[in-house]
Amino acid sequence: MKKRIFALFLSVLLLGSVLSACGDAQPQEEGGFGSDGTSSSGEAVTGGELVVGISQDLGDSLDPYQMTAAGTREVLFNIYEGLVKPDATGSYVPAVASDYTVSEDGLTYTFPLREGVLFHNGEAVTADDVLYSFETCAATSVETDLVEALSAIQSIGEKDGAIVITLSEPSPAFLCYVAKVYIVPADYAEQATSPVGTGPFRFVSRSVQENLVVEKFADYWGTPACLDKVTFKIFEDANALMSALSAGSVDMANHLTVDQVDAVAGDQFNVLEGTMNLVQALYLNNAVEPFDNEQVRQAMCYAVDVDAILALTADGHGAKLGTSIYPAFSKYFDESLNDAYPYDVEKAKSLLEEAGYGDGFDMTITVPSNYTPHMNVAEVLVEQLAQVGIRATIEPVEWETWLSDTYVGRNFESTVIGFDAATLSAGALLNRWMSDDDSNMINYNNPEYDEVMAQANACTDEDEQTALYKQAAQILSDTAANVYIQDLADFVLLKNGLDGYSFYPLYVMDLSTVHYVA
Repeated sequence: MKKRIFALFLSVLLLGSVLSACGDAQPQEEGGFGSDGTSSSGEAVTGGELVVGISQDLGDSLDPYQMTAAGTREVLFNIYEGLVKPDATGSYVPAVASDYTVSEDGLTYTFPLREGVLFHNGEAVTADDVLYSFETCAATSVETDLVEALSAIQSIGEKDGAIVITLSEPSPAFLCYVAKVYIVPADYAEQATSPVGTGPFRFVSRSVQENLVVEKFADYWGTPACLDKVTFKIFEDANALMSALSAGSVDMANHLTVDQVDAVAGDQFNVLEGTMNLVQALYLNNAVEPFDNEQVRQAMCYAVDVDAILALTADGHGAKLGTSIYPAFSKYFDESLNDAYPYDVEKAKSLLEEAGYGDGFDMTITVPSNYTPHMNVAEVLVEQLAQVGIRATIEPVEWETWLSDTYVGRNFESTVIGFDAATLSAGALLNRWMSDDDSNMINYNNPEYDEVMAQANACTDEDEQTALYKQAAQILSDTAANVYIQDLADFVLLKNGLDGYSFYPLYVMDLSTVHYVA
């Protein structure tokens, strides 16, 4: 049985790199409100402080191998780095390593270590630290896909100032996972509460349920951060965040809805628009009646008008989805699946009748109350499902309750949430629905899907692997594993006088380039 993991909510995708399985990334679409991904023009000013409003507290542990939620990964991207790291274009670039090469047979990866890289505690990064990081990550990571990828390592060692990794068999997506092995000091035991990495910002302090403070790392090996200090301030109450933005006590906030943006944008903020790179859906517990019935699930797909949801909740912003792949994974994204279940009330009623639920049924939609986009969508779903006799009730819960009871405990009927990919590979989006994957919270059990995914994950031919992943996505659609909705639009408010923020094809918030302008 695979190790149970907690990593969830929100977004990521494929990227352009020398490894073909990590190729074909497309930058996020930026538009709406006239945004080009920046907030203003003028000469960049070094220094200053920034307050960022975020909607959930970070996880209990700040250890990079124990990060349990995407929101935690998003923030700590500023602190940690691997041998390579993703950039805003969707490419992997050298980080702690100065370069990398891959042997012709795809088995050997060589990463020359960059000279002069320091940890935030002032100690120099050594080969021993890198080897320790890989060994510790492989033994302790909560991310199943990452652990499995590292299990393919036949040998790892240092030679002539480079880390040399040899795999037991070619793994086209291996570089994607190398980037997830954050390099940490070998002789440091406080990562969970006082993290030390090599990134452009260093950890200063954390107050649980209040804030996380980082500051510019003066000895950073690369282009230094522009800002001196960043405070991530937690607002689990959306109204409190809106009040703070209106009062000017918060300089930046992301993952906002259209209504939130309209309420506070004015002349004080610039609005940037990207996408969250996630799969938002009405996720159904396939082990619970009546959702164990494929016809019922298909009826629900026909009963939901996704176009109306986008119009009602986001003024048409966002990208319609029909399976567990979103558009940024252009190589694997099949747009035709978006219309596999056109809105058809009579078809939905007919399927319910055939399934033995002609009078409809009662159901509960559990939603984390601090995520306004999910609450808004759930409210529309209640109204739409009622048109076919399905009587849905929303159960708002706190985030930690959702995480422990719904995601980990699988004690739910349905839920509205969004799943991201923790690594830049299609498998990171699709593996979770394999029957033996402990992140398979919906209890999806389909032998055909398992077989196709097993073949895809083992395949080294790029074209064949792509076809298999697309076949797996088709199966999820055909069997109505969930009621798929959208990749949410991602609205960011950035106070006037700030510039330099870029959307990534990955669920991260890179603040190293954000700066004030003269």
